[in-house]
Amino acid sequence: MAMGRARPRGAAGGGERVPLLPQVSRLVELPCASSDDDSDGAMDPPAPEPDPAEGCSVRRAPSAFSRCVRHLAFLWNLLFLLLGLLVLAMGVWGLLAKGSEAGMSSDPMLVLVLVGLSASTVSMTGCLGALRSSRCLLRCFVGAVLGLAGLEVLAAVLVLAARHRLRDELRDLLLLCLLRYPDEPDLRLLVDELQQGLRCCGLGSYRDWESNPYFNCSSAGAQACSVPASCCLQPWHNSSVVNALCAAGVLRLGDAAAGTVVFMEGCVAQLGAWLHGQAGAIVAGVAVLVLVEAFGALMAVKVLRDITAWG
Repeated sequence: MAMGRARPRGAAGGGERVPLLPQVSRLVELPCASSDDDSDGAMDPPAPEPDPAEGCSVRRAPSAFSRCVRHLAFLWNLLFLLLGLLVLAMGVWGLLAKGSEAGMSSDPMLVLVLVGLSASTVSMTGCLGALRSSRCLLRCFVGAVLGLAGLEVLAAVLVLAARHRLRDELRDLLLLCLLRYPDEPDLRLLVDELQQGLRCCGLGSYRDWESNPYFNCSSAGAQACSVPASCCLQPWHNSSVVNALCAAGVLRLGDAAAGTVVFMEGCVAQLGAWLHGQAGAIVAGVAVLVLVEAFGALMAVKVLRDITAWG
């Protein structure tokens, strides 16, 4: 019976078991790569998430729109940089042309110097920030623009709130210009342009020039009892040269006779009427200025965000 039939494999009773097939090993996933799992994954532990510190992050390239905004911001600030330098050069030239430092602290040309210096400094900050992709310079530029816009809004609110007081201050300023007319070239130019442009003379009337020591009738000069040539109805001699003595002796005349030679209306009333008529244009100009500043600030913010995203 030793030569009996062999038992079939797998039958009960201590037979030899069929070895299990080895499981197919899973492919090791590369960092930041995704693949479909071939197995059911019921008993497999979840794969660990990739660590960004191991170089898995991909740097996003700037879009065409971002590059366009960056170049536009650079050109925008470059334009205002050139304008600011031009205004600064005009102010410096005006100061140097006088050849004297007397009264320089109250010189109107200092306004041009300060405006040109501020505009050129802020624009240069924005220019370099857009060119070199500097976060610090761009933040400084945005802060400066927002600060200037805030000062402009504050000035507009103060002008509206204190417009009646400003009218008195304007009258005092015109009186100062009238008293210092022959001594200050800038004030003389300002008064002449004001009187010719508004067709006015003096503060309330042409007789306000009697308070000036050069035009007073007690003066011994050639301009005694007269007013500036900018008060004349016809200040030109041969349509090309200003006749400085076109109003000689007009303060000795009556109002009827003086009205045929000089303007009778005062500049305070004429200036107030002009400002009231130009209120719409002034508001539109301020609005355009604010929009220009806001546009530059928005471009800088866009460039700053793109730099942060690229980095």
